[in-house]
Amino acid sequence: MTPSGRCLRLALNLAVLLLSITSARGEDLPEYRLKAAFLYNFVVFTEWPADVGAQLNLCVVGQDPFGADLDALNGKTVGHRSIVVQRLVGRPSISGCQVLFIARSAIGGLSQLLAGAGNNPVLTVADSPNAANDGVAINMAVQDAKVFFQVNLKAVRGARLNLSSKLLRLAREIHE
Repeated sequence: MTPSGRCLRLALNLAVLLLSITSARGEDLPEYRLKAAFLYNFVVFTEWPADVGAQLNLCVVGQDPFGADLDALNGKTVGHRSIVVQRLVGRPSISGCQVLFIARSAIGGLSQLLAGAGNNPVLTVADSPNAANDGVAINMAVQDAKVFFQVNLKAVRGARLNLSSKLLRLAREIHE
């Protein structure tokens, strides 16, 4: 893809994200359909290290709140990489995950999951209270029927990732 084609694609993805944020009302779309769209845009606006392969494994640990809405991301491409959705059950190994969504049902094991990610290029995402303060890179929340997100830059940098400034401008809170 040409540089101008990449810029156009990023601009379109940003427009979709902006529309989602400004119209993310519970009566319009189900919460987890919107959060799946946010997840996709988090992936798009993340700069991955060169050693990440041609596949981005988006892993869900805990009870999956997304269902088919997340399955829609399976096979989508981000640059030269494709997304593969995986649901981890039991006491999962998160090795091989580049995006790790930690469901509310698994948040009790957050410290073990973050330790398992170490300083590997894993974008950790949750939707639990205080998750960004507790070390998750991006935490989604709903207030006044709108989805918003918080970013923990220390966690992002510790995972050797970079988030686009366009994405960071949309964050409600940024923790250093």
